[in-house]
Amino acid sequence: MTSLSAFSARSIDGHDVDLSTYADNVVLVVNTASECGFTPQYQGLQELYDRYADRGFVVLGFPCDQFGHQEPGDESEIAAFCERSYGVTFPMFAKVEVNGDGAHPLFEWLRGAEHGGSIDWNFTKFLVGRDGEVLAHYETAVEPADLADDIEKALAA
Repeated sequence: MTSLSAFSARSIDGHDVDLSTYADNVVLVVNTASECGFTPQYQGLQELYDRYADRGFVVLGFPCDQFGHQEPGDESEIAAFCERSYGVTFPMFAKVEVNGDGAHPLFEWLRGAEHGGSIDWNFTKFLVGRDGEVLAHYETAVEPADLADDIEKALAA
């Protein structure tokens, strides 16, 4: 599989979502966690989504409990936390594994893509262009606001 559109995932409210829904958008895929030192990045992710959504940009959040058991809740608890604490309105998905034998196929692809990379902690970010190809990989500590220039370039392409 060579494009974001080739994958599907279960939404945080339990519906199957064909990721081709986001074809022709610039997409930021992020593995998230509610009890992590980087959890406040939800605010920056929401700000990016608010700023660029009308230009064809979307953030896709994938909760993951593989790093320090920092996403212990179930999907309804995660959704409530994100909405209550950070006003998250971008699409969120059911908990996934991003590494190992149980890794979601999307994250296997992201890790192996030409501009992809390893996932060493929560809030690793992957920028995907309108063509569904990975444009960039950002480590956990990279703040969402620091992605604005790359998002602008991808939206203009």
